[in-house]
Amino acid sequence: MTDQPSTPKSASKPRSTPRPISSMQIVFGSILAISLLLAINFSGRIAAGRQLNAQRQELLHSIETLQARATALRTELNFYASDAFIEEWARREGKMIKAGEVLVVPVPPFTTPTPILTATPMPEIAARRESAPSNFELWWQLFFDSPPPR
Repeated sequence: MTDQPSTPKSASKPRSTPRPISSMQIVFGSILAISLLLAINFSGRIAAGRQLNAQRQELLHSIETLQARATALRTELNFYASDAFIEEWARREGKMIKAGEVLVVPVPPFTTPTPILTATPMPEIAARRESAPSNFELWWQLFFDSPPPR
C-alpha cells in the first residue's frame, strides 16, 4: 500500500477545456457591435439635428424682427417724404404760417435770476488744480516713465 492519502475522484475537479467559439456567437457579437455603432451614430445625429433646429429658430426670429423693423422704417420714410411732414416741420421748426394766419411766438418775461446758492471753490479742488501737471508733462510721463526735463 502506498503512503499517499487517497482522494475520492468525485471531489477532484476536472479541468475544463475552453469551448471553441461557435459561428452563432460570432454573428451575434457582430450584430451587437454594429447596432452599438449605429446607436452612437444615431444619437449624434439627433443632437446635431436639435442644434440645427435651435439655430434655425433663432434665425427665423431674427428675420421676423428685421422684417418688422424694415416695415417700420418704410412707413417712417413714407411719412418723411409726404407733404404732411413738410407742413408739420414748416410750422414747428421753420416758424412758417399759411395765408391768413398769425404767428404767435411767446416771449418769457424778463426777470433777473436770483442765485439760490453761491458757488465757493473748495480749497481741496483749488489745490489740485494748482498742482495738476500740464498736458506736456502728462504725455512725457506716459512715454518715458520719468519726469520731464527742466
